[in-house]
Amino acid sequence: MALDAVFRDQWGRVLATLVGILGDIELAEDAAAEAFAIAAERWPRDGEPANPTGWLVATARNRAIDHLRRRQVLADKTTLLARDIETGPRPPEAFVDDSATIPDERLELIFTCCHPALALEAQVALTLRTLGGLSTDEIALAFLVPFETLSKRLTRAKHKIRNAGIPFAVPPDHQLPDRLAAVLAVVYLIFNQGWGGGRVDLAAEAIHLGRALADLMPDEPEVLALLALMLLHDARKAARLRDGQIIQLDDQDRTLWDARQIDQGRELLRRAMAHGRSGPYLVQAAIADLHLQEPRDWGQIAALYRTLARQTGSPIVEMNLAVAVAAIDGPEAGLAILDGLDLDHYRYFHSTRAELLRSAGRDGEAHQAYRRALSAAQTEPEQRFLADRVAETAPSAVSEPRQTGA
Repeated sequence: MALDAVFRDQWGRVLATLVGILGDIELAEDAAAEAFAIAAERWPRDGEPANPTGWLVATARNRAIDHLRRRQVLADKTTLLARDIETGPRPPEAFVDDSATIPDERLELIFTCCHPALALEAQVALTLRTLGGLSTDEIALAFLVPFETLSKRLTRAKHKIRNAGIPFAVPPDHQLPDRLAAVLAVVYLIFNQGWGGGRVDLAAEAIHLGRALADLMPDEPEVLALLALMLLHDARKAARLRDGQIIQLDDQDRTLWDARQIDQGRELLRRAMAHGRSGPYLVQAAIADLHLQEPRDWGQIAALYRTLARQTGSPIVEMNLAVAVAAIDGPEAGLAILDGLDLDHYRYFHSTRAELLRSAGRDGEAHQAYRRALSAAQTEPEQRFLADRVAETAPSAVSEPRQTGA
């Protein structure tokens, strides 16, 4: 397996294991980064070790010990680790504990990062950085904040965890519900970064974490609903691109959809609905399910978006409501909703508005909106799709007479 694939697949696990050993996220991050850098130098020459994760953890752990010794601080930690070394060398497998009481030790790190002592935005950003392996730049883009702001936010959060002695552990059962909202937000943001940002590996990572959460909290409807939502979206991934071009939902080849994954998502949605509580992830999962049905019931979709808007107060939900309203009452009705939203900073706002403007026959305005969307596009498929739209709505293209069939 190539090192970049190991990084994508194992960064979160390596880091979580190191945090458990070292008790310091910053030290663990630095040590993990060094271990990956050493691997990049040695593996092409010596070959990949039999247990890449264990090798990375062992190497990072040794680097962390060296740092502690050189700095001559945290003497108690150095002593503890040194005592551990004196018990004799351990194989790399010893550093990857599969006997944890929860399905995946990364959940321990999620709950650590989502401690209520941290602000919600810091919880989400820190977990995206540590579990998802996203760069500070990527998280700043996801949060629509400057790089410097996000960097300071991450640093403050790490220091607060260290200085306050926040434990590296899943909280006891009676505290789990209060900590769940931030954890679910983290998992869904990781999924969306993989789905909308081209990081498909992160979508798979989010689904993996969602499954582990569902195993941990099988009676929590929002956990089940979030996993259902991700599975229903992810089931279409094979049909979303063709020759590097984005294919819109109505034009996708449904034979490429993962029917088994859709069935899993719908079963989870049924289980979530059986609890009789309707949270935002359950509503979103129900909307995702309706989008997979043919023909689509736009009236029901719009009603669910109105429910979701009341629950969340999110202008992005209002933007999606505008699309549903346009499908029912025409593009001008959808544009009337969009024009009242403060989403100029949101890249999908401009592409959504452009589509409705084009449907309304306002090609000149659509052309400008597509150009705005293209300037903010982050992935090559998005850029190609929007570049085609810009060309199709350019004044010269619009003014050319259309050929009529015989």
